Amino acid sequence: MNVYLGPILVVEDMPNVQELLVVTLRFKGYPVVAANNGQEALAAIATEKPALVITDILMPKMDGYSLVHRMRNDPATRSIPVIFLSATYVTPEDKAFALSLGAARFLEKPVDTEEFLLTVAETLLMGPGSLPTPLPEENFYRGYRERLEMKLAHKNTQIARTERLLQTLPPEQRPSFETLLAEERSHRDDIQEELNQLYKIFDDLEKKT
Repeated sequence: MNVYLGPILVVEDMPNVQELLVVTLRFKGYPVVAANNGQEALAAIATEKPALVITDILMPKMDGYSLVHRMRNDPATRSIPVIFLSATYVTPEDKAFALSLGAARFLEKPVDTEEFLLTVAETLLMGPGSLPTPLPEENFYRGYRERLEMKLAHKNTQIARTERLLQTLPPEQRPSFETLLAEERSHRDDIQEELNQLYKIFDDLEKKT
């Protein structure tokens, strides 16, 4: 059984998704607290001692991968079970990296409510279980960089396809695809920002060696 008696912590930067998850869990009687990014989540973990952390991956300030890496390297939070949710990091390599960090389960968005609640209940019953040894810092950042670089290349391909499509559409069909293009560019910029931060970390690591 899980040794933690605190609430479930939901970490999600999209307000509508966060609200959906929180309402769904509370409707089933779970106590829930929420955070908008990894930095807020670490503060909430310190005060709330959650029984379970459910986190998105791509978020501003501190993303889900970095959050779980920090948790697994801190003896006070190492054994708190984690469920990853993602609409972006869904390849087998993404999931393998997530599980190597010590995540209990990995669910894709959009969330299937029944599957989500079943996974939460199972994870709470299982408790921390056997966790992998925390990845060394350099191994973590290298694996994370590979995931981001693949996502950036894929997103740039999507943007190019949307831009080409817009040139061929009649005017009445363009607004929805222009909105889609804006969302894709925003997502691309988020990934690039994360990558830039990682490149700086690698520069700092090289200076120390």
